[in-house]
Amino acid sequence: MADIYRIATVFSVAFFISCLAGPSDAALVQQQPLVLKYHNGALLKGDITVNLVWYGRFTPVQRSIVVDFIHSLSSPVAARAPLPSAASWWRTTEKYRGGSSNLVVGRQVLHEAYTLGKSLKRYHLLALANKFNAVNSITVVLTAADVAVEGFCMSCGRHGTTRGGKSTYVWVGNSETQCPGQCAWPFHQPMYGPQTPPLLAPNGDVGVDGMIINIATLLAGTVTNPYNNGYFQGPASAPLEAVSACTGIYGSGAYPGYPGRVLVDKTTGASYNGHGVNGRKFLLPAMWDPQTSACKTLV
Repeated sequence: MADIYRIATVFSVAFFISCLAGPSDAALVQQQPLVLKYHNGALLKGDITVNLVWYGRFTPVQRSIVVDFIHSLSSPVAARAPLPSAASWWRTTEKYRGGSSNLVVGRQVLHEAYTLGKSLKRYHLLALANKFNAVNSITVVLTAADVAVEGFCMSCGRHGTTRGGKSTYVWVGNSETQCPGQCAWPFHQPMYGPQTPPLLAPNGDVGVDGMIINIATLLAGTVTNPYNNGYFQGPASAPLEAVSACTGIYGSGAYPGYPGRVLVDKTTGASYNGHGVNGRKFLLPAMWDPQTSACKTLV
């Protein structure tokens, strides 16, 4: 299983560095060679069905934000979104071997009765993900703000394979009340480092806009390293992948503790860097570009 253990850890290290150095020094610390090695494994390419499992209570608006985000990546209407767009961000995955990865929203299942309780272990997440077990599919398990998940504050989310190892899954939790300083940054004050003012969330929901960042991170990691033998840097047990290798970077000039220069909505004051479908705006993390061997941002 290719779990994303390092999202929270990287934030902690980054903010610690920013406490020791000024902005220019911190930027210099970041300038390290970044190469994601290809380990000769299969990638997820072509049409990929994304099934959604909602565990706990999400409002219709919250669900629509997530569904619109997935539609914004590679659906036929995504190409019509203004630039910079979520679709142009996702097209970086085409530069990884094998061509495009087209995400298609499949079935959605609501578990609003908390049938497994409000404190889940990893085997509970696998049980939820195993409701869909098809080749070239991703099951995204989303847990509500009042659901505690084992290891939540250490990972913010993870991806891996379901029963039989052929199908993949992603888990992301709503961090509105659980570790928002790690899992919903930069929409919440950081848990570590300088307490800079948070950015305003583009869809007005700190928890769900934070989830979008982690969903984006894990979907990119899943299509480029689905079976733990694709693209990554470091040990296979805790890999740095397409987006997690670029943690904390959202715009040009980013340094530890500062997300970089992003766009600001003139009406709401919310920060974003990518347009989506249905008038949505999102803040998307940098993704490693195999052609330049650098973290690529939308702005």
